Amino acid sequence: MGPSKGACTPIILNQENQDLLHFQILFESLSIQKMPAAHSLQIFVAIFILALASPLTFASDPSPLQDFCVAINDPKGSVFVNGKFCKDAKLAKADDFYFSGLHIRKTTSNTFGSIVTPLNIAQMPGLHTLGISMVRIEYASNGSLNPPHTHPRASEILVVLEGTLHIGFVTSNPDNRLIYKVLYPGDVFVFPVGLIHFQYNIGNVENTYAVAFAGLCSENPWVITIANAVFGSNPSINADILAKAFNLDRKMVKNLQSKF
Repeated sequence: MGPSKGACTPIILNQENQDLLHFQILFESLSIQKMPAAHSLQIFVAIFILALASPLTFASDPSPLQDFCVAINDPKGSVFVNGKFCKDAKLAKADDFYFSGLHIRKTTSNTFGSIVTPLNIAQMPGLHTLGISMVRIEYASNGSLNPPHTHPRASEILVVLEGTLHIGFVTSNPDNRLIYKVLYPGDVFVFPVGLIHFQYNIGNVENTYAVAFAGLCSENPWVITIANAVFGSNPSINADILAKAFNLDRKMVKNLQSKF
């Protein structure tokens, strides 16, 4: 004979259901419908703040529910995770988790004299959903620069293999404090997520070459180069806006925009 109507049946609640239950109990205990309008508004504001503080509102990459998800472009018979389709795990092979080439020296003949070689899911599909990636950064002779930029989705840890780098990042408003250091081979430095940072080759010998490797805590950290974003946007930001924002002459702004 089954349990009678109204009998207590054990229920296991996960964190989400527990939070929902807490909010329901809070609503019922406050008896909002019986309160004056002003008091009701205050209660709603309080509950709204509680909701923002709840784990229900956390936004981040979901934890993987499988060992790995090798990214593929073919959607047939595949699961779609984090913007990519997953290869059948039974078909995964060693090459999906392998890359060779970060030892190869690249040309740095560009405006800044530096080149970044990324290693993310585009080069290694097995990185998908693992939340990591890396880059090799090469700097030409004294004065080359990896210009001020930011990674909106990742912190970065950088280690210098060759050369001497002046590096730094700027804290957020209102302090905008520059935190900087000179790094030598074997030195390591961390750039916090989202903050503007840079690396500058200050080797005091002509034609001093520098190399660094960096790890990032996202499979796709992305990058926003500040000057390109501000003066090279498409379409261009109104020159009057930038003139006022940077306290520059409008002609100077137009000249800067023409370079990007």
